[in-house]
Formats: sequence, C-alpha cells, structure tokens
Amino acid sequence: MKPLITSADLERVPPDGELAVTEDTLITPLARDEAERRGITFRVVSVRDREAGSTAGSKESSPEKSARIVAIGADHGGFELKEQLKSYLRDWGYQVLDLGTGSAEAVDYPDFAEAVGKAVAQGEAWLGIVLDSAGIGSSIAANKVPGVRAALCYDRATARNSREHNDANVLTLGAKLIAPEAAREIVALWLSTPFAGGRHQRRVDKIRSIEERSARRE
Repeated sequence: MKPLITSADLERVPPDGELAVTEDTLITPLARDEAERRGITFRVVSVRDREAGSTAGSKESSPEKSARIVAIGADHGGFELKEQLKSYLRDWGYQVLDLGTGSAEAVDYPDFAEAVGKAVAQGEAWLGIVLDSAGIGSSIAANKVPGVRAALCYDRATARNSREHNDANVLTLGAKLIAPEAAREIVALWLSTPFAGGRHQRRVDKIRSIEERSARRE
C-alpha cells in the first residue's frame, strides 16, 4: 500500500520545513504546489528511517484502514470521476465496492445513492461516496436511507467538519462543480478524519433520535 501526502498533511509543517517521504509515496499536485509556495522540501528516506521517526506519512497507511471497504456509486454525471477515485482509493489501500453506474449513459442518481447508503447502513461498507453532477440530489436521496448521514462537501473545510462534527458516513460530490484534483483531496481528507466525539456525540445522537421518532410514527 502506497503512502499518500495531500496538502492537508502540510498544515503541520512550518514554512521552509522538510517532510520525509519514501520513494513510493504519492504526492498530490496540490500538495506539491503548496510545498513550493511555502518553501517545504520533500526528503526521500528509506521505509525503516521513516518508521523510526519521520514526520511524514499518510494517515491512510494504517493496517486498520487498509482492510476497510469504501462503497462508491455515481450516475452518468459522476461516472468519469468515480472511475478516477476508484484508482486512488485502491492506491491508498482501501477495498472498493463499486455499485455503478458502469458507463456514461443516462441513469437516475437516486438508485445509486440508495445502493451506497444501504451498503453503509447494513455494514457492507465502512464509508460511502456518491457522485452526480451537483452532488445535491445524491445527498438528499442517500439521507432517506435509515442510518445514513450523507454530507455534500466541496472543499477541505466541509470534508473535515462533516467527519469531525457530524460523523458523516456518506460523502457526496458534485462532479461537474469541482476539479478532479480537488475531489481527490476532499476524499483523502474525508476518509482520514475521525469523528471527534465529545459534545458532538450528543448532537449526532439527537439526529438518530429524529430518525427513530419518524420511524415509529410510520
């Protein structure tokens, strides 16, 4: 499994600092641009040296995450980006559960949002990603699946917040509204950000309570 460095990983590196990486480390273009802007250099070291105390390393490189399954689905508007993200997910060590669509032929986004949502809610996948042209419809549809907390994210801040504060378990993206590299950064950060718990747990529990009360009324 190859380590990954995104621009988010550079936030803890001071200007003109140095980051140790191995030869097989994947560095996103945005991370390279950020490093150049802040004068950060990448120093290639052996795997042994990095494990002995390097400040580098992707959050995706833990054995626990390498065994996790990420469900992904898209309509025709998100098909191309889905295929790109699948490749990145595998490079980062995740298992991919592709729930369609399989081409750019026109289809209906609720079908794929529901499929991904169910895979997450039923424990077939750890987290899920759904793509359509704007991401809005997929978010609405996925949130109709009991147990799903889908979040439409469009930058690193919303990706981090949705995981830290809301314990989002499905990410939706607007494939026609964000650049592929930005989507890659969002997905990498979203997957690597844990739920903060604490006061946020109480609020997530209240979200679940709303769902439970609605189910009882039915």
